[in-house]
Amino acid sequence: MIDRETVMNVANLARLALSEEEVTLFGSQLSAILEHIQILQEADVSGVSPTAHASRLTNVMRLDAPQPSCSPEELLANAPDQEENSLKVNAVLEGE
Repeated sequence: MIDRETVMNVANLARLALSEEEVTLFGSQLSAILEHIQILQEADVSGVSPTAHASRLTNVMRLDAPQPSCSPEELLANAPDQEENSLKVNAVLEGE
């Protein structure tokens, strides 16, 4: 079981203010987590190569290929104000 001082040290590092009830609760929860980690450390993984990801997929994105697009007229059809095939907006400048 993790002692109270260790829980308070972790809480201090995480900038958490804990009540006495939370110290007791988190102490037991952290102890349970460490017990599970101990069980995992006993597993033989000598034949398993290290990985950075759980999945072996390397790339699940589509190819970056050009696609047909809408014309400027179609894109600007609902624009409230436009000028030379561009949206026209009010200037947003600091100090004005």
